[in-house]
Amino acid sequence: MTGRLAGRSALITGAARGIGRAFAEAYVREGATVAIGDIDLEAAERTAGEIGPGAYAVRLDVTDLDSIEAAVRTVEARTGGLDILVNNAALFDLAPIVEIGKASYDRLFAVNVAGTLFTLQAAAKAMIARGQGGRIINMASQAGRRGEALVAVYCATKAAVISLTQSAGLDLIKHRINVNAIAPGVVDGEHWDHVDALFAKYEDRPLGEKKRIVGESVPYGRMGRAEDLTGMAVFLASDEAEYIVAQTYNVDGGQWMS
Repeated sequence: MTGRLAGRSALITGAARGIGRAFAEAYVREGATVAIGDIDLEAAERTAGEIGPGAYAVRLDVTDLDSIEAAVRTVEARTGGLDILVNNAALFDLAPIVEIGKASYDRLFAVNVAGTLFTLQAAAKAMIARGQGGRIINMASQAGRRGEALVAVYCATKAAVISLTQSAGLDLIKHRINVNAIAPGVVDGEHWDHVDALFAKYEDRPLGEKKRIVGESVPYGRMGRAEDLTGMAVFLASDEAEYIVAQTYNVDGGQWMS
């Protein structure tokens, strides 16, 4: 088998749809075997079947430590070890500061921050025990680069992901585990349909207007697509990124410069 990820074993969380699915498809094209991790096992199985023999489904709830550990063990049993983890699973919500609810706050931090940390931890332990290094890619966001009036909690979770990437990257590189992150901008799809509906509610806009305005504001001239992120995801998982440690890369059509 040829490809930049030939022979590698990857686990992608939240991979039944959207960005996670696009990454899985790209990794399989590059020769990897990919576990489609998702809380919705039926959707994960459907996605794996559509991608082909290089993909298989694993039920994974990133808020449940037992589920995380079981998923990593499944990957090890199936492929002999875990080489690549992509922490993609995330939730979004928005509200004015005075309307933020504790349940929403807890849910977003449980998935976006704790889920990222403890899935990263389980993968790192497995990689250290195996002794062959690895790649861990966290999904941050341009929202983690700055605050936004209605998006305080989500922005805070993604800022935490950037910080965790830095700390974990510095700690784990001694084991030859490279930890880096990708910060997308606005990516069209099912996720942004949900975001648009929330903005319509709080900004009193018709459905679709926020998406149109946001898309027009991107310097590149349109919203991103999941496929726009796959090049960076493959690169960071490949041998070409061996000397890259604790970085967060913007892939956003020019929306944020850092």
